[in-house]
Amino acid sequence: MAAGLPYWRLSGFYFFYFALLGATAPFLGLYFDYLGFSPEHIGALVAIPMLMRCVAPNLWGWLGDASGQRLAIVRLGAVCTLVSFSLIFFDKRFAWLALVMALHAFFWHAVLPQFEVITLAHLRDQAARYSQIRLWGSIGFIVAVVGLGGLFERLSLSAYPVAMCLIMAMIVVSSLWVPNAAPEVRPERPGQGGFMSQLRQGPVLAFFGCVALMQLSHGPYYTFLSIHLEQLGYGRGVIGLLWALGVVAEILVFLAMARILSRFSVRQVLLASFLLAAVRWMLLGQLAEHLSMLLLAQAMHAATFGAFHAASIHFIQRSFGHRQQGQGQALYAALAGVGGALGALYAGFAWDGLGPGWTFGIASLAALTAAGIMASGLSAMRPEEEK
Repeated sequence: MAAGLPYWRLSGFYFFYFALLGATAPFLGLYFDYLGFSPEHIGALVAIPMLMRCVAPNLWGWLGDASGQRLAIVRLGAVCTLVSFSLIFFDKRFAWLALVMALHAFFWHAVLPQFEVITLAHLRDQAARYSQIRLWGSIGFIVAVVGLGGLFERLSLSAYPVAMCLIMAMIVVSSLWVPNAAPEVRPERPGQGGFMSQLRQGPVLAFFGCVALMQLSHGPYYTFLSIHLEQLGYGRGVIGLLWALGVVAEILVFLAMARILSRFSVRQVLLASFLLAAVRWMLLGQLAEHLSMLLLAQAMHAATFGAFHAASIHFIQRSFGHRQQGQGQALYAALAGVGGALGALYAGFAWDGLGPGWTFGIASLAALTAAGIMASGLSAMRPEEEK
């Protein structure tokens, strides 16, 4: 690592932040199912935090770029996330849980886009090494899914809110350990303009549309995969291990990402991730009862999240000026929220009526549509922007 880079402080924050995602993605739907909610209500409750990503990151991103106080926003967001989620202990009715999901997500989604800017500011001209720090988030995810999967095998899911609050408390602590850094001032390209001017470029618009479609395609995966696997006879411990397998694959691709991006363009990496996502959702919808196919589908998480996310962060850094980095990262998070929310909502309404096969089939179609946009919409990128 570069001299002076606070590697372990940055990595520690990613570890706990994504441990929280590891506690959410496989188990939130199961927890609401444990409380007795219908698939429609489960889909709605899971969609609410994603919908908050449509608003919160843009507001906090604008505030971070305008004030420069990104680390303060990270710390405030971490504290308010914990306080807001703690309201879950007061009531378990649908309306109250909907409020808890919305309120804590408003602050939770303030955190990561600002922290991504801080991390890239510490890395300076070594942005390709971002994945070597971010992989600790994947390790945190694995620790959470495996640990909580085993815990919920032995204990009731009534312990779920306590586990969530403990992880949130560690996010607060780790945020206090991180030193601040400001993005490097880069000379503006002729005619670059402000944020909206940069956003209106054809390849940039195409990219953000594909981000929304990619997250829409993940809707059934994040909302119903654990329920789907339980219905197929897999135990909660095994389900946790299967989620962990996906993230192990993600870690491996993060380790190799600097070499991958030196050999392939950002456009090529993104296109491959969409095509593999289309295949992955078909495997989960049609062949998940076969363990070998399920293992293959989970290994594809290396492409559908790992390569996609790392290439996306790289694309955003190259596409926006230093004064617009926070807004660029925030828009990425917001459009991921739009797509994720729509994906969770359609999955909730389709799950009982159409079944897992068709629900995941729609996800596969969304990924294929993104691949088509990627193949044509980013063709106008200048060669230097593709790298």
